[in-house]
Amino acid sequence: MGVESHGIDQLQTPALVFDLDILRSNISTMASVLPGSHLRPHMKATKCTSLAREQLRAGHLSFTCATPREMIGMAEAGLGADLLLANETLDAARLSAMAKLQDSSMITVAIDSDETLQAVAKAGIRNVLIDVNVGLPRCGCTSSDAGRLADKARKLGIHVRGVMGYEGHLMMVLDKSERLAKVAESMQLLSDAAQDVGGTIISAGGTGTYDLHADTAVTEIQAGSYSLMDTQYAQHGFPFRQAAWIVGTVISSNSSWSVVDVGLKSLGMDHGNPTIDSHSVWFCSDEHTTFSTPDGPPPSVGSQIRVTPAHIDPTIAMHANAWIISDNKIFDQWAIDLRGW
Repeated sequence: MGVESHGIDQLQTPALVFDLDILRSNISTMASVLPGSHLRPHMKATKCTSLAREQLRAGHLSFTCATPREMIGMAEAGLGADLLLANETLDAARLSAMAKLQDSSMITVAIDSDETLQAVAKAGIRNVLIDVNVGLPRCGCTSSDAGRLADKARKLGIHVRGVMGYEGHLMMVLDKSERLAKVAESMQLLSDAAQDVGGTIISAGGTGTYDLHADTAVTEIQAGSYSLMDTQYAQHGFPFRQAAWIVGTVISSNSSWSVVDVGLKSLGMDHGNPTIDSHSVWFCSDEHTTFSTPDGPPPSVGSQIRVTPAHIDPTIAMHANAWIISDNKIFDQWAIDLRGW
C-alpha cells in the first residue's frame, strides 16, 4: 500500500520501520552468495509477504515457513511455488487447509515420527521432508531412524523429497573456526540420514551458518534474519546491515536518565536488551526503556530515537505493520500479514 511521503518524525510511536535500501542490499548480498534455490528464505523472521516479494525478485522461488499461517498466507499471496513447513504439526484442520492448496502450490511438511507421518497422510499432504535431529534438542528423529520413516511414508503414497535438520544450537558460536567444525559434525548426521532417505533436498542452516556449508552436502539454506538483522547476529560481523528498528519518542528525560516509549510489548527480549546508538540501555519495562547518555547531553523530551532489537523474529511478530523508509522518508506501509498460527 502506497502512502504519502513524509518524515519519520510524523510517526505515532512505537513504530516498526524498515529501511528499504538497506533491506534490498542485504537481500542482494545474500543472493550473490546463495543464488536461486540455494537459499530458502525463512518467513519466521519477517512474517511479511511484501518482504518475501523482494526476495522473490532476487531469484528465490522457494520459502521456509514456521507456521501453517505462514504457509497458507504465502500460498494465498501467490508465493507458493515451493513452500516448506519446517515444523511438525498434528493439527488436522491446519494440515487439511494446507492440503487444499496443493493443486496451485507446492506444499511440503516436515515429519519426524510415526504420529506426524500419520497426521500428514490423513490430511492428504503429498510431500514431506524427514526432519533429523542434528544436535539441537528440539524436533527431529535420529539419523538412524530417518530411512525407516521415509520408507513408511512412501508406502503410504507420500513423496519424500529429502531431509532437513537445523543446527540452531550453533548459530551464536562466536568463534568461526569452532562454529565451522561443529557445523561439519552436525551435517555429517544429516548427510548420513540423507543416504538412507533418498530424495534431492538436504535442507539446513540459518543466518548464523549460511557461509559454512561449502563442504557439506546441504543443497539449500533456511536463512531469514539476514534481511533485517538484529544486534545478536551483528556480533558475527556478517556483510548484512541493520535494516529494522522500533522508532520511539522520548517521553521523560533528566540529567541522569531518559525514557523512550518502546518496551517489552514491542520488542523480542529473549536475546537480551535492545540497544540505542550512543546511549546505554538500563532496562525495559512494559511500555518503556530507560537509558542514559554517557557522552553529551540527554535527548530532549519529544525527540525520536531508534531502538535496535536484539532478536528480530519475535519483535516483528509484535507489530501489525512496518513503515518503509528511504532517505529517512516514509513512502510505504507493509502489513506483517503472516502473524499468528
